[in-house]
Amino acid sequence: MSAAPIPRHVLPVLVFAQFAGTSLWFAVNAVMPDLQRELGWATSAVGTLTSALQFGFIAGTLVFALLAIADRFSPRGVFLVCALAGAACTVGAWWTVRDYHALLAWRFATGFFLAGIYPVGMKIAAQWYSRGLGGALGLLIAALVVGSASAHALRALGDALPWPTLMLGVALLAALGGVLLYATLGDAPGAVARVSTLQWRALSTVWTDTRVRSSVLGYFGHMWELYTMWVMVPLILATRLAGTELSWAAFWVLGAGAIGCAGGGWVAQRWGSARVAGTQLALSGACCLATPLAIGAPDALFYAWLVLWGITVSGDSPQFSTLTARNAPPQAVGSVLTLTNSIGFGISIVSILLFVWLAESVALGALLPWLAIGPALGLWALRPLLAEERAKA
Repeated sequence: MSAAPIPRHVLPVLVFAQFAGTSLWFAVNAVMPDLQRELGWATSAVGTLTSALQFGFIAGTLVFALLAIADRFSPRGVFLVCALAGAACTVGAWWTVRDYHALLAWRFATGFFLAGIYPVGMKIAAQWYSRGLGGALGLLIAALVVGSASAHALRALGDALPWPTLMLGVALLAALGGVLLYATLGDAPGAVARVSTLQWRALSTVWTDTRVRSSVLGYFGHMWELYTMWVMVPLILATRLAGTELSWAAFWVLGAGAIGCAGGGWVAQRWGSARVAGTQLALSGACCLATPLAIGAPDALFYAWLVLWGITVSGDSPQFSTLTARNAPPQAVGSVLTLTNSIGFGISIVSILLFVWLAESVALGALLPWLAIGPALGLWALRPLLAEERAKA
């Protein structure tokens, strides 16, 4: 990449576009309480709709990775098309919201097009920031974390914002993000030329290249814990809070992950991405193991534990993506990141379904320490990259 300075507007545009595009992820979750009251849906409906979107994302990432969409076509163009398509799917969900099966189909389609937003946004960042990528991805994924947490804030504000306004507003926001990124960012100087063929050999580096395999397996361990922890936070908080107080507390706990992402990205530029990822993975694993003591602790310790867990459970994610982007074949960075996301989200669905099912019969204090299996395996996988960074220090 050229040594010319990167224009100041690049990172703010990327962060806003990523936040705007991924806001589609949470549109229906934010309005589910209103829909359940108005339409008489069961409480389990939110889990089914969330799973439909997750399965759509997995299907989309598999298709995008196997066809090398982000590496064969302009990433800016892919991001724009998928942002507009995802926005249209959210409008479709609003239009047919009283038909539960149609809503499931729209949410699956939304998840499919998110495959051209989240991982493609990371590829665009990797093109612009060959140096300082950990910091750039830290801010990008911090935006995603705040978007994830915003569903709880929107629930707390639900009385003031009718659900049609929320759904249509999110659709408009996503479309604006895609248009803004496409219109204001050109191709990065020195970006690798787009490929014209499928990159099967490059995708195989997920298993055959030691460095790529190390970061990818570490990411899989992280994904075993991350989304299940997010699903369990309201259940943990329900042991002490209810209603609006619970929603605001969940927002702050999950939103604290933005500190881990952005702060970890800043530290990684001085300390190294593997060490930052390993440290946060170890801390979040320790929070899993501390559940039996922390869940019954005094309020100050209880909330400090949850906030620390919220910071560290998300904070390692951008550094795993940074390591994978740096070590993957340059011509296939988008496809490798997309395939990694696909498998990681598949792992997260297994973990969520397992722990939600077990939570019906097992106390949280006895159940949640088992989430530490993911961080433990992730740290084991990360050893080659940790050793490499220590040797360079």
